Amino acid sequence: MDKKMTCISCPIGCELTVQLDENGKILKIEGNRCPRGVEYATHEIIDPKRVLTISVKVENGVMELASAKTDKPVPKNRLNEIIDFIKKLKIEAPIKRGDVIVEDILGTGANLVVTRTVKKRN
Repeated sequence: MDKKMTCISCPIGCELTVQLDENGKILKIEGNRCPRGVEYATHEIIDPKRVLTISVKVENGVMELASAKTDKPVPKNRLNEIIDFIKKLKIEAPIKRGDVIVEDILGTGANLVVTRTVKKRN
């Protein structure tokens, strides 16, 4: 079975073809112009991960929401679970960009970090 994907390791965007056996094991990767394409395709097939960007509710702030993201990629198959957890969060203003809201979110090893400062409402 062949799986087609576009490498996102750099702006070139190589069109990769990953040949898999009947058990999903990688047999061959083609189309990459550099070793990063092989690494990207391998991770994408074996253990896909994503950096999650999201908004978090803010209490007593000049804004109702603060943007946030994980500081490292989290398993793609756990994104919905992590999003559901974050939807229940409320953070108290003031909060500043770079503050960690949740350490090791749901045991993924990634921290949830605020990416926008929100001042306290007067």
